[in-house]
Amino acid sequence: MPLTVMSDAQVRAILLSLNRDEVISFQRNLIETLHDYSTGTQETTVGCSTNQPHRLSVPLGDGQTTLFMPARTSKTTGIKIVSLASASPSEPAFSRSSSSVGSSNASKMSSDSSLPVRSAKDSTSTLSSTASLPNSSSSALSNPASTSTSTLSTPPPSTSSRTSSPSRTGANGNSKKSHTTILDSFSSRDTQPTGTLTLLSPNGSPYAFLSATTLTAFRTALASSIFFMKRASVHTITVFGAGAQAYWHIRLALILRGSEIHHVNIVNRTFAGAESLMKQIYTHDEWAHLRTANSKLRFSLLSKEYGEYDRIIKEHVRDADVIFTCTPSTQPIFPPEFLTNSEGRKKGRYVCAIGSYKPHMIELHPDIVRLATSPGHRNHHHRHAERAGVVVVDSLEACMKEAGEIIQAGISGEQMVEVGELAMVKKAVAKEEESGGQGEKGLKRWLHSGDVVYKSVGMGIMDLTVGEDLLKVGEKKGVGIVVDDF
Repeated sequence: MPLTVMSDAQVRAILLSLNRDEVISFQRNLIETLHDYSTGTQETTVGCSTNQPHRLSVPLGDGQTTLFMPARTSKTTGIKIVSLASASPSEPAFSRSSSSVGSSNASKMSSDSSLPVRSAKDSTSTLSSTASLPNSSSSALSNPASTSTSTLSTPPPSTSSRTSSPSRTGANGNSKKSHTTILDSFSSRDTQPTGTLTLLSPNGSPYAFLSATTLTAFRTALASSIFFMKRASVHTITVFGAGAQAYWHIRLALILRGSEIHHVNIVNRTFAGAESLMKQIYTHDEWAHLRTANSKLRFSLLSKEYGEYDRIIKEHVRDADVIFTCTPSTQPIFPPEFLTNSEGRKKGRYVCAIGSYKPHMIELHPDIVRLATSPGHRNHHHRHAERAGVVVVDSLEACMKEAGEIIQAGISGEQMVEVGELAMVKKAVAKEEESGGQGEKGLKRWLHSGDVVYKSVGMGIMDLTVGEDLLKVGEKKGVGIVVDDF
């Protein structure tokens, strides 16, 4: 039996080549897999939840964790094995550092007039930056000249400017308690998984061996895009993090609904840490059609080093129609009142939390999760869903054991619904009507414009489904190494 081998570079090349129709095809196949997982029975559906082998997490002494994720779908069996570093429960991973970001980093972002940067020194002489990047196909980041100090770059009139503040003081002159006290949570460690996905035939023979690094980030973003496609408004997107997960969430959002998106706000622990992402968006050829297709599209970058972070982060969260949190946080990444008080509840949002995957890790404050299940959600998602929503999860069993937001909020199984139950709306509607809900009208209103919180810790069946689709595209495009008679 032939064995197809794909490196991470080859997997990445295939995924970057996908057009909108191909992404939607991948998404539909994933929806079918998740629907089988959530609604199938052991007797009738191979890929149902009860037929899934348990995954195993093995902690290593150096802070690394290896995950063994076996899975079965109606089409294949396989296992993903990945290793990754996790933020320590005691690690203040998003704390303000006394060390400054080098002035050369500011120069890199300000050396091209098409990429204006707003930056200022705060009271500790640490570079504070927020960049607002207008859509430009000619944008490039040139090598900076050597400088010894960071300077304030004034954006052109076409770019809205925010005034930097060197210190945080209240009206009475006293220092205000910064939101950073509870936001010191983004990890400074590389938590990108490294490993492989092996696909097996019914008789146990391997027929594919794929790198799982980029595949994992893509399949997570693909699952997040399921409800993203159902939202009535995606005008403003706020993304926490600047790693591979953030990269693919932004890319898929633009591929699927780029003409409707006007603002993409990226929030990261450091300005320098997000530089790679911004370079790729603004200089790499594979992003050219996405950054130029919509003349109204704007990107902004906000780091914790910026003097007015506390004010602007509140704006980014409140203005957002969609929030993607893609960080391995151990503390909430923004105060809950941004979304839970009367001002924060004026509009519905799709809040997608995919970065944390262990009980001690948490991106959303428990109050946000509790709000999503109240009031009146005694029996699943059926009643008043459009008013307050429900916590949607990829796997109820996995999230009950591994999702810090779910565990710390004290959410029960009755207050969650799996994405596979809702992804196929017609079938979900029938189930809701049987339970006395509002049927199609109520469910669609909630999915389109209500408060939808989606929590994912990842499942092996997602990898298998995307891996199968990758093989098909790779075969058509001649990508991969084929070992005959393996």
